[in-house]
Amino acid sequence: MRLRHPDGTPVHLAYCSNVHQAEDLDGVLAQLAAYAEPVRERLGVDRLGIGLWLARDVVTELVGDGRALERLRDELSLRGLETVTLNAFPYAGFHREVVKKDVYLPDWTDQARLDYTLDCARVLTALLPDDARRGSVSTLPLAWRTPWPAERANTARRALDRLADGLATIERETGRPVRVGFEPEPGCVVETTAQAVRELGGLDPDRLGICLDACHLAVQFEDPGAALARLAAAGLPVVKVQASCAVEADDPADPAARAALGRLAEARFLHQTRTRVAAQGSWGAFSGPGEGRGAGVAGPRIPRQRGLAAGEQADGTRHVCGLGGPTGSGRARQPGGGGGSSAGPSPIGGPAGPGRWDALGEGTILGVDDLPEALAGGLPADRGPWRVHFHAPLHAEPESPLRTTAPQLTAVLAGLLGGPVAGCDHIEVETYTWSVLPRPPADLAGGIAAELAWARDRLTGLGLKEETS
Repeated sequence: MRLRHPDGTPVHLAYCSNVHQAEDLDGVLAQLAAYAEPVRERLGVDRLGIGLWLARDVVTELVGDGRALERLRDELSLRGLETVTLNAFPYAGFHREVVKKDVYLPDWTDQARLDYTLDCARVLTALLPDDARRGSVSTLPLAWRTPWPAERANTARRALDRLADGLATIERETGRPVRVGFEPEPGCVVETTAQAVRELGGLDPDRLGICLDACHLAVQFEDPGAALARLAAAGLPVVKVQASCAVEADDPADPAARAALGRLAEARFLHQTRTRVAAQGSWGAFSGPGEGRGAGVAGPRIPRQRGLAAGEQADGTRHVCGLGGPTGSGRARQPGGGGGSSAGPSPIGGPAGPGRWDALGEGTILGVDDLPEALAGGLPADRGPWRVHFHAPLHAEPESPLRTTAPQLTAVLAGLLGGPVAGCDHIEVETYTWSVLPRPPADLAGGIAAELAWARDRLTGLGLKEETS
């Protein structure tokens, strides 16, 4: 679907095809007929946007075989579909029985990631509608947070420079600009917008920017307005928004909430879980030189970015497997999976031993890497709400007493598109978890259509006008 912002900017609304299982071109074409076209028909629109996820083998075929690329382009046209964005975060095997942290491989220290991303951009230039201003490709936020020594950080920075050069070459050769957006995600090298500014600031804004996933933003308890202002001040463009909702438990100690959360603790995807601990009388979690890298408090980072000064408040998550306090009884993970302890709290500028306890003036975010770990005691259940990286359908509430972070998504859309100037022109609904819901829907196309209708209604409520042809 296309909408028009009051400033005249065309805004593309699509859904992401990574919800469907397809690892070859025939599978991709089949899903367009089985799902995408029925979604379009349910919405009663002539043209539907679809953000394609194309596995590495599919992209290789499309780059090397012009006839295969023509088949895909013709099928999109036949079904009334258009593509302006690709999701190149998963590389392959996104619907294997167990995915978990494999989704972050290969990362930006591996030449394979650069090659795949540039191949995706090249394929996209051949799929873009003639009147599209540009295309976008989303990718992972460099890597999982560990291991991340200086050598890997330097390798990633060099890869990003080559990425920008490669995108410029593609535009010269095809006449079609494509931007790549790095998607902050809990647990990764870049999990917050503050870390995005620190690690990605200074890159070519005409080629590289941020893919802002509203679910991830909410899981990290980031304020949407402050996050958007931070990115804008740093000159980091929002290349794409992934319209998504996390799951929230207001009282994770409630037996009904824990039972409902337990039904979301499935085996395929990683469901990072966070809580925000109030400042009064509470202490941040131990952060070692490896695990704390995700929080931006220790360890190397990409060159050309400043480090944390003594006394400066860190902005990320304390990754824990338990919570202690001023008595030093807490333990947290060390690099390599071992445990560590602290003799007591120390100010941010003064680490105690190999890690630190952080006393934060505004509370802190505690996190574990997966929901089962949180339910097993890895997060305190009596200190604040939990938010879970489980992409929930936009239009429906989860099992009571859980709820979604739809208000945060609404605030993201308002912050980018509710003003006099459009702050983003690619919106992609990304709910890839339909198949692992406790009760998967019998009518997937109907569910996706309902999500898109929900997103469209929020955008028109901001003053955008839907284009009918």
